[in-house]
Amino acid sequence: MKELFFATAGIPLSTQPYDTLSGIKRVRELGLDAMELEFVHNVNIGKSLAPEVKKIAEKENIALTCHGSYFINLNSMEKDKKEASAKRVLDAARRAWDCGAYSMTFHAAFYQKMPPKEVFETVKKELKEIVSELKSEGNKIWVRPEATGKASQFGTVEELVALSKEVEQVLPCIDFSHLHARSNGKVNSFPEFSSVLSLVEKELGKKALKEMHCHVSGIEYTAKGERRHLNLKESDFNYVDLLKAFREFGCAGIVVCESPSIEGDALVLKKAFNGL
Repeated sequence: MKELFFATAGIPLSTQPYDTLSGIKRVRELGLDAMELEFVHNVNIGKSLAPEVKKIAEKENIALTCHGSYFINLNSMEKDKKEASAKRVLDAARRAWDCGAYSMTFHAAFYQKMPPKEVFETVKKELKEIVSELKSEGNKIWVRPEATGKASQFGTVEELVALSKEVEQVLPCIDFSHLHARSNGKVNSFPEFSSVLSLVEKELGKKALKEMHCHVSGIEYTAKGERRHLNLKESDFNYVDLLKAFREFGCAGIVVCESPSIEGDALVLKKAFNGL
């Protein structure tokens, strides 16, 4: 991508009637450029509707991403749960691709008191199988494990970058608010945001910064990490410095706003970025 687009995490709240096709049109009316399909509870777009979603998105010039199921743990000790998790990733990736989305993200795993290196190898193995299946189907969607908001969850930036180096068709989805919460209030300044982007650029190349799919919101946290999302102005999250880092590194791709006021804060982000 050549530009940084700002997206709502799901259908804008002001959409009437409240459905995906109307949501895409509403995103354009709002002056935004992208929308994330939320498959967090289930794949809520039927196979027959997907081509229509793609058609409307292309007509309105709206880029699409997807957030997969919350119910995924590729490190589950139970074989059936691990297999179900992989299927949920595949189901979301397939339907998102049918809708014209270029990237899908998900929370990959929990450590479950296991050594992080062991969990990394398990997640890597599962992702290789998932990507292999997608590639065999001609599905080229970016598969993106997300940076997570609690220390109990697999998903540090270093882990995601390492996965991206070892598995084709995988890139990180960096949730900068999660990093802030996971670090109990750190990762909240221009130098810290720049350090994250510098790591991605050094290890994955400039292209990774031109194909970004990341998340931003206000956030409440405790010593254990993420508690809940907040609107930007109700949070201590330093989104202005993050936007300055995006500008400094020439980032392009999609920034998805996950604040409760999804379109309100997405517009705040876009206006602030354009004003830099």
